[in-house]
Amino acid sequence: MRRKVYTKDQILKAAYDVISTEGFSKFTARNIAKKMGISTQPIYLEFKNMQDLKNTLVETIMRDLQENVFPKPHTGNEIIDLGINYINFARENHNLYVSLYVDEYGGGQLMHQFSYDYFKDLVKKSTIYADLTEEQIALLHETTWITVSGIASLMSSGIINPTEEEVIKLIEQAIDSTLKAKEVERI
Repeated sequence: MRRKVYTKDQILKAAYDVISTEGFSKFTARNIAKKMGISTQPIYLEFKNMQDLKNTLVETIMRDLQENVFPKPHTGNEIIDLGINYINFARENHNLYVSLYVDEYGGGQLMHQFSYDYFKDLVKKSTIYADLTEEQIALLHETTWITVSGIASLMSSGIINPTEEEVIKLIEQAIDSTLKAKEVERI
């Protein structure tokens, strides 16, 4: 009898399904194997350990966010568009958003660093924000990160439901107040 082979991609898909529905607190070899209807052995044949699987999964998700979710244009302002896309991701993928960005078991610090690196790269390529220093980019990131994370959390939980225009205004206000603070520092 020929034995069935399970691929790395199949295991990653099952792991993704687990965190996107149940969160990282349920991210165990047993739960992933159960999702696939297999024993845990194929998981440990493909990955060194669960941390290796988690790292690979988070890297795969980050690549998908970078290539398919965050770059969607809305307004022509890269930072505002990124904020809208982040908020839409949270609203459309509540459990995954919480797993990645909020849950203590998730990749919070890793996701924050990924988001900062993506943001910084975006700002450096932008003609609008080209003259910002490293400190100003970091401050602008923190300001917009707090703003969009607050909106994303409240919207994904169904507590608030602003229109896209209202979201744009909130992000613009965060950006404007940060850039004005930058101007005050120069005086």
